[in-house]
Amino acid sequence: MAKGMKMKTLAAIVALPLVLSACAETIGAGAGAAVGNQFGKGSGKTAATIGGAAAGAAIGHSIGN
Repeated sequence: MAKGMKMKTLAAIVALPLVLSACAETIGAGAGAAVGNQFGKGSGKTAATIGGAAAGAAIGHSIGN
């Protein structure tokens, strides 16, 4: 196997668990931001979106582990 191919394979083996472990948090944050964005106006809407993203990430983390 070529040296470049070995490095790419090794990088994939190392990176894949890291990507998959963050998947639940990422999905939760996206869903939470979408829900939070439905509430408030102006800066309150921004705060609700940020709060929703944080809560969603926390929930995703607890579900993913």
